[in-house]
Parts: sequence; C-alpha cells; structure tokens
Amino acid sequence: MNKIYGVASIVVVVLFCGCAQIVPKDTTEKAISVNDKSVYERPDIQACEPAWFEKAAQQIITGDGHGHGPDLGSLEWRSVVEFRLGIRGNNELPELDSDLWCDYIDTHYLK
Repeated sequence: MNKIYGVASIVVVVLFCGCAQIVPKDTTEKAISVNDKSVYERPDIQACEPAWFEKAAQQIITGDGHGHGPDLGSLEWRSVVEFRLGIRGNNELPELDSDLWCDYIDTHYLK
C-alpha cells in the first residue's frame, strides 16, 4: 500500500512539474520588484534628475531656513522629503534610490 502512495506521489509531482508554464521574457517591458510586488516601468516615469529635485525642493521644504540641509537629491534629502510628507516608513514606498521613488512623490504629492 505504501508503494502505491509512493508511486502516486511521484506521478503527481512529475505531472505538476511538467505542466509548469514558462513565460517568455518580454523585451518591451522590464519587470522590477518593489516591496515584493511586480511593477512595470512606464516610458513616462518621472526620473530622478536635477530639474526634478529643484521642482520638488520648491514645494517641499527640506532645509532649516538658514541654508542648512541635506544635499539636493541625496538619500538623506529623500528621507527628509518622506519625513516632511509624513510618509517615512510607509511600506508602499519604492526604494529611496530608485526612479520609481521620484515618480511616486511626483505623482502623489507635487503639483
């Protein structure tokens, strides 16, 4: 009886593995992982670039008003932006060092 269950188990495993779907890579979209979610880069994503950092800095104060503050666009600056917006520690946020982060801030908080 144990042999029958053993053989049946092997058959089930072989059938299961044989039915696995193989998805070909699509070269038009690049899948990336953000907090264990699959996100596809859009061609219109807001890149992290100096002009965008200036735009964000005009709308979100990151300094102390006396010329002191983190370097524009640095990871420290991005952390201060999250703090000022009250979203630091939010698990839905993309990684600080990604263009998706800049896009998220642009989409949800900037005019």
